[in-house]
Amino acid sequence: MEATLNMIYDTVIIRFSGELWLKKVWTRKQYEKRLARNLKQTLKHHQVSYNELVRRHGRFYLKTDSAVDAAQTLTKVFGISSVSPAIEVSPNLDEVIEKSLFLAGSLLKEGDRFAVQCKRVGKQGYSSADVRKLLGQRVLDEFGEKLDVSVDLGSPDVVLGVEVRDEQAFVYSQTIDAAGGMPLGVQPKLVGLLSGGTDSAVGLWLVMKRGSPVVPVYFDNSPFTDDAATERALNVAKVLFEWAVGFPRRVYVVQHGENLKQIMETHRKYSCLLCKRMMYRVAERLAEQYRAEGIVTGEAIGEQASQTLTNLRVLSASVKEYPVHRPLLGFDKAETEAIARKIGTYEISGTKAASCGAVPYQPSTKAKLEDVLRAEEKLDIEAMVERSLESIKIIEL
Repeated sequence: MEATLNMIYDTVIIRFSGELWLKKVWTRKQYEKRLARNLKQTLKHHQVSYNELVRRHGRFYLKTDSAVDAAQTLTKVFGISSVSPAIEVSPNLDEVIEKSLFLAGSLLKEGDRFAVQCKRVGKQGYSSADVRKLLGQRVLDEFGEKLDVSVDLGSPDVVLGVEVRDEQAFVYSQTIDAAGGMPLGVQPKLVGLLSGGTDSAVGLWLVMKRGSPVVPVYFDNSPFTDDAATERALNVAKVLFEWAVGFPRRVYVVQHGENLKQIMETHRKYSCLLCKRMMYRVAERLAEQYRAEGIVTGEAIGEQASQTLTNLRVLSASVKEYPVHRPLLGFDKAETEAIARKIGTYEISGTKAASCGAVPYQPSTKAKLEDVLRAEEKLDIEAMVERSLESIKIIEL
């Protein structure tokens, strides 16, 4: 039966995220243009064919013979709230009812509870309430005794949806939640520090959801970590790139082990802070090179010793021209992990890899900036940054 339904669906209803409605007309038009581009790029990437993408107020309607596949594929496109495979019909009420009854007959099972929903724009000579009342009664007449179905507006087993737009109407039965947020590319890019762990992946995804493409940078701490750590980071990046189809799929891998060796020779207590400050400096140079507007990390208050508020201030002081954005600042671990599961990075981030062997036994949690600066006087900071930049390997995924 499911195969039969898949064959008759000819449209995907694509609903814009609510935030797009808050923008002024010119801005909204630009956002919708970017969203259309991202939708088309995603369909092309996944080899889903379609005939036409039609824009209406607050909607795109995708005309395709692969509506179910297309709907599932588009759920990872930022800027849309939900999608529904649907059948287009005329706005004639009798045709709307008959096609909806066909769907009901294909979906309802014995003892099911159902509800009817209707959204309508324009003048059709009937109201949304008329559709709900008439369709609901027809379903009861057709299937009430045969299948013992009943109405349940609170938690139905089957929802029969009707959307009428002027001279078009669509009937559907499934609404699939999508990514939400704003279309990727409507905000400037950011350089993202990607460790391969749970937090950094979620931090990068959250700014992508707000419309900012990310330039992911991974710092390879070999020999203080192993190859599994690098592989894990690259696998996480692959998942993130599935939310950014049409944008570059490049990871910038910085050889950081030699810097870390020198850092450990200066002040072991501050090794994590000195290490991260060096990462920030390299990220700042990359932000300048690739015209990004800042740096994004997965740091949260108190998540690690280096992430106390005092230490975060010390870290931020290492960059001069670009802001450091920390979207997870107030998240607890459970909240972060819930998002990681949702976006598909949680299990990958949990794969086994060697922990960094340069972490001090008793790291400082309340470092003073003047003490950290004094420790850095023993290092040739500029030479270390230049060496890092020269070491970068760009990996296409």
